[in-house]
Order: sequence, then C-alpha cells, then structure tokens
Amino acid sequence: MDPRIARTRALLQDALLSLARERDLDEIAVADIADRATINRSTFYQHYADKETLLADALDARARQAGADLDEAGTLELTDDPPDLLVRYVEHLDENAALYRRALGEGGSSIASARLGARINAVVTQGVSDHTDHPETEMPLEIVAAGITGSLVGVLTAWLDMVPRPSPEQASGWAWRMLVPAVAKEIALDTGDARCSVSGTTSP
Repeated sequence: MDPRIARTRALLQDALLSLARERDLDEIAVADIADRATINRSTFYQHYADKETLLADALDARARQAGADLDEAGTLELTDDPPDLLVRYVEHLDENAALYRRALGEGGSSIASARLGARINAVVTQGVSDHTDHPETEMPLEIVAAGITGSLVGVLTAWLDMVPRPSPEQASGWAWRMLVPAVAKEIALDTGDARCSVSGTTSP
C-alpha cells in the first residue's frame, strides 16, 4: 500500500476510535471524523464508503498491533488451557472495552459485528475440520460452526457488559471451555467414540 494512503487511513482510524470512546457511533458524523483527522470530507470518501467500514478496519488494526489477530490462529490444538492468541485477544477487548461495547452493542456497527463473527467462525470452522472428517450425513459443518461461533460471541459480549468485569484470563477461560467441548463433541460424533476428552484424546 502507498505510504500516503496508509498514513491517511491511520489518521481516520485514530480519529474514529477517539470519537467512539466519547460517544455512540450513531452520534458521530463523517464530518466529525474528518475534522478530528484534520482532513476534508472528500478525502474520507476516497478511502472509505462509510464510518462502519472504517470502524471495522480500525478495530482490526488495533488487534493486529496487540498481537491478537484472529486470522493468525492457525491449527486449533484442543489443550486444557486457552491458547496465547485467545488470551491476547480478550486482553485487547478488555483494554478497549468501552469501544467494543459501543461497536458491538445496540446502535453500534453491523459491519464490525459481522467481521468479528466471521473471524471467530473461521477459527471454529478450521478447528472442527482439522479434527474431524465431518461427513455430510452429520450436521453440516457450516451449521456446527455457526452455533459454536454464536456461543463464543455471546460469552464475550456478555462479559464486556459485566460490572465489575472479571479478568481477561477468566473470560478467555470461559470462551475456551465453550469451544473445546463443542469441538470435542464433533470429534466424538465423527469417530463414533463418546469417550473423546477435552484434549482430543480418548480415555481408556
């Protein structure tokens, strides 16, 4: 990407995130973002079609900077403890809790919510497919992944709304305990072995 484009987009992202910490997204106009970024409105529209897409990009950029890019999840190992990437991601949510509550809550950004769901869905889908053959005679993989994803997003959004909010370590543990049994169950269904454990091995 051209450095000038990257610099302008970074200014826009910083401006929107700054404003979103102050008030709800539906109270922020494109003109407000342009003013905060010290650019004009026409420049905004050269880079983004709307503020929702800008917000989704800004949140993605912050997650990458925090070393919490879910796109880098790779193979899902069904260990007893949550992987470092999940812990870092939940820590990132915690550090930006007010912002994520506004982005994902009522009056927030449907694009940001959909993108977060898609990121988690990709991780879940990969995890299930890595550990099972998932024949079409069983429930379709897309349905399984959608169900697990909905549970995980629900856990994280409910945690963000809690007062006082438990620690990121506790929240990542909750999310992991939602994910691992669900994937392990799919392994058991695929292999016909109901003894499949959390770690993906079978008990004697």
